[in-house]
Order: sequence, then structure tokens, then C-alpha cells
Amino acid sequence: MTIKSSTTLLLRLGLLALCLAVPQLARAQEPAKPADPPDPDKVTLNFFRNTEIGGLVDGYWQYNSNKVPPLYQAFNVLYNSFDVSMAELWVAKTPTADSRIGYKIRTTFGSAADLMASASGQFLKESPYKNIEEAYGSYLAPVGKGLQIDVGKFVTNAGAEVIEAKDDFNYSRSLLFQLAIPLYHSGVRVNYSPNDKVTLMGGVINGWNDVNDNNTAKSVMGSITFKPTGSLSIIENYIGGPEQANNNDDWRNLSDTVVSYTVNPQVSLMANYDYGHDTSSGTSVHWQGVAGYLKYQANKYVAVIPRIEFYNDASGFTTGVVQNLTDATVTLEIKPADNFIWRIEYRGDFSNQSPFTNSTGTPKKNQQLFIIGFLYNFSTKSS
Repeated sequence: MTIKSSTTLLLRLGLLALCLAVPQLARAQEPAKPADPPDPDKVTLNFFRNTEIGGLVDGYWQYNSNKVPPLYQAFNVLYNSFDVSMAELWVAKTPTADSRIGYKIRTTFGSAADLMASASGQFLKESPYKNIEEAYGSYLAPVGKGLQIDVGKFVTNAGAEVIEAKDDFNYSRSLLFQLAIPLYHSGVRVNYSPNDKVTLMGGVINGWNDVNDNNTAKSVMGSITFKPTGSLSIIENYIGGPEQANNNDDWRNLSDTVVSYTVNPQVSLMANYDYGHDTSSGTSVHWQGVAGYLKYQANKYVAVIPRIEFYNDASGFTTGVVQNLTDATVTLEIKPADNFIWRIEYRGDFSNQSPFTNSTGTPKKNQQLFIIGFLYNFSTKSS
């Protein structure tokens, strides 16, 4: 082959390679296509998958043997009248390692909202927040298994019972719930579980039942939950700080202990002990009480729940009377569906003094209550 023919062949091969390379280079230099816009249906589906939306209706009718509104009751306060104690709506998202921001907003309407705002002793200042039972944001910090930080208004950790009767054993709330502990707080709290058996909580709050603080000092709270087995739970709560109006010096201290034990699928036991101490007008005051519960689940639809408690108001600080109180309650629970409950309840409150009165104003040592409670709730959260 001559040099001329070889040169011609090389030129032809070079041109062929160039023709093949130019389109590839052109495609490589083309701008990337914009990402497809998010599918609205998928965004909505993820929101509802991660967020709980719920609500409840709590109504009752109550009879009092004294024929007057009863004393020492948390939310069942009317006599011979049908009352919507509370109607609630809530939205909540629990923070997770995959989505570290969470929140909870629970609104409450009905007579319970006014009663909770009144628990502060400064109703006018708390009334702007009375329909917001809880409103807080959460962040799950990447510390160990996760350190959850909540900031806002939230219900108290103290006590064996909660505001929503559907989550309690009985319909009427105990003397300890009404007299010994707070209902809610405003501030910051942190929760951490070093393992599956222990949960720790600590917080800094305004105090007892106030978003609008009644002094310039802050209170603290702490809790340890120990679950050695799936059937046994032991919780110790502490709340301490100045709670008197315009008084930053005198501390109120509360120790709250709750023990619950599931004997078997039919029998559950629970006990609650509270001890509180404060200084009022320069005088040391204290109160204490103990409550015991037994729940017998006869079958899927019916349960019988007795409760007995003793409460000592040694200084008359929480009831206005130096007295010993006893509560004996028996509740028949009928649950035709998971979100629909009837509770039929007898409750007797007894005192060694005469704090109760009847319709003629005669002092009485006891009140006998008969209550029918209606409880309906719904939630998008899977069971």
C-alpha cells in the first residue's frame, strides 16, 4: 500500500470517529431535565400516614343524693342535667429518626375548658388559652436512641388518671386528680429512653396550671418510668417550684407515684400515691392521698372497675376544710365498639367533717352520685 493511500484511509477513519463523537458530546452538554413536580396525591398520603387526626365527645348525666351540684369533682359538676363535658379535636405527629420534627395541637370545648382554666386561680388570664388543651412542637435530637424536646403547653405527667375519661378506668376523676396534682403546664420538657425499660423526663415550666405565670420564678419537674416487664410499670414524678402569686421564694413540692400491673388479660391493678407540701401565708401546709384500682374485663364488651381512695387535707389547703375524705366508686363499662363506651357509675364521697350540703343548705358528711357517661372518639392512627 502506498503512503498516499494510507494517508487517505487514516483521514477517512478520523472523520468517521468525529461523526460518532460529536452527537455524544452534544447530548452531554444538554442541560438536565427539571425534576418532575411532586405528586399531590403522594404528598397528601404521606401527611396522613405520619399525622394523627382525632376527636372525641364526652357527655354525661348525673344525680346527687344531696340534690345540688357535687363537690370535689373534676368535670362532672352538674346535677340532674345533661352536659357535654368536652368535645375535642386534635392533630399530632410523633417525631422519628426519619422525620425529626413533630407537633401536637389538641383543642377542647365544653364545660371542661372553663374548669381547667379556673384551676389556675386566675381565670381571666388563662381564658385566652382555655380551648387549647395542648399545643407544642417537638424535635427528636440525634442523641443516643433519640432525645425528644417539647416546647409549648402540655398536660401534666403526674397522676394515674388523665383529662380524657376514655383513657381512664372510671368515668369520674379521682380525688387525687382533682385535689392533689396540676392539670397542665407551659414550658419545655425533654424525654429520653436509654433502653427499653427506662424513660427519663425533665422540664422547666411556669408552674401549676398557668400559661400566664403568676410570679417571675420558674418550676422544675422530673419523671422516671421503669418497666421491668411488659406487665409491670412504676412511675415516679416530681414537681417543685414557687406557685403562690407574686411569691418567688416559697416552694411547692409534689411527689407522685403510680404503679400498674396487668395480672392477666382479664385483671389489671393500679395504685397512686401523692404527697404535696407548700407554704401559705408563712404557714407550712401539706396534703396526701392514695388510690387503688381494679379492672375486671369480663369479656370484650363488659368490664367492672372498683376504685377506693383516701385523701388527707391536713391543713385544709386544697379543699378549704381540715378533713379526711374517702371515695368509693364502682363503674360498669359497656363497650360495644372500640370507639364507643358507656360508663354507668356509682360513687360515694365521705368526710369526717361536713363539707357537703343538701338543697336546703343542711351540712352533710357525704354525697352519693349516680353517673351515666357517654364517650365517643375517632382517630386516623392505626391500632
